[in-house]
Amino acid sequence: MKFITSTAIALAAALAVPAAAQGSKPPAAQPAQPQIKPSSKALKAIIDLQDAVNKKDTANIPAKVAAADAVASTKEDHYLIAQLQLKAAVDANDKPAISAAIDKIAASGELDTGKVSALYVGLGGSYFNDKQYPQATAAYQKALSLDPRNAEAGKMVGEALFASGQKAEAAAAFQRAIQASVAAGQKPDEALVKRAVAVAYDVQSPMAVDLARQWVAAYPSPGAWSDTIAIYSNLNHPDAESALDLYRLRQVTGSMTDGGEYAQYARTAAELNNFNEAKAALDAGVAAKAIDPADAKYSDLVKGLKAKPIATAADLAEATKTAQSGMALLRIGDRYYAMGDYAKAVDLYRMSMGKAGVDKDVANLHIGMALARAGDKAGATTALNAVTGPRSGIAKLWLTYLDGKA
Repeated sequence: MKFITSTAIALAAALAVPAAAQGSKPPAAQPAQPQIKPSSKALKAIIDLQDAVNKKDTANIPAKVAAADAVASTKEDHYLIAQLQLKAAVDANDKPAISAAIDKIAASGELDTGKVSALYVGLGGSYFNDKQYPQATAAYQKALSLDPRNAEAGKMVGEALFASGQKAEAAAAFQRAIQASVAAGQKPDEALVKRAVAVAYDVQSPMAVDLARQWVAAYPSPGAWSDTIAIYSNLNHPDAESALDLYRLRQVTGSMTDGGEYAQYARTAAELNNFNEAKAALDAGVAAKAIDPADAKYSDLVKGLKAKPIATAADLAEATKTAQSGMALLRIGDRYYAMGDYAKAVDLYRMSMGKAGVDKDVANLHIGMALARAGDKAGATTALNAVTGPRSGIAKLWLTYLDGKA
């Protein structure tokens, strides 16, 4: 009598997650292992059970299992009995019995945890395709508890939770799956990260911003940056000062291509009386062919900025001498920033620090942005890491941009 000697490849295939289950794949076939032999004490009972299973003698299988269990004395005995129970359960398409058989295989200690984990993923897929989402979630979670590196299980926990309507919990599960990939030294799958971002944003979860930063850090592109900044803005409703800092980030990441965005960048800068930057933003939109100055929807902006004074370097130098407040110094720094003179901008931002009315977090953020534009990665990192409070989220986005630079 020949006994099953591996992880029951045929059973694994039968348990494999069907295609409908969000792209799940069957457990990979494993090379044959040395034959697993039962003890002499349990040999006859296991043979009797195998005969009943092969003949699909469902009426007598429970009694044969009980008889085999009664004489089993080794982990090999328990494993073989459990595998035969699994085959019988698969033949009967009895998922609760399949689950119990896999539990029994796991308890035997004969099969390594990675292979048992794969069996639970297959079971989860069967439940998922039958829309039994709580049972699918439980199966995937068992798979993950046995093998935290099982990427398929991590992803499918999230999908099962999402399908059952637990969207916030699904986003958290996706985030854990991403973190597991990173902890294992692997780059997380982009589709998984985007799925996590979409689900978290759908429930307006603050974790959407962190997930979006992970996405753009791993897969930087103008489109990813555009979505990431939009997610931050939509969830945090930034004031004009912060909105301008985000438009500056769009500019350096090349993620501002729509004429409306260039126009809003210009209008936001003008709102803070930074006409130098407003005019530069408008000119950039025209140069990118995103804005047609003759288009009626931009006429108010074009005409309005023509009437505004544009400061020169000499004007700013003179204004620095006569500045009466810290905020005046900070705003002069913003004009230097708009002109691309980042070294002078940093000087003015540092002069404003500690003076009445100046938010240190705004000053540090602007120092970090200017140093980033100037190519001083270490200095920019120090300044951005010093930003706390409500503006720390923008600082983290700039740090993500900075980390991606050579």
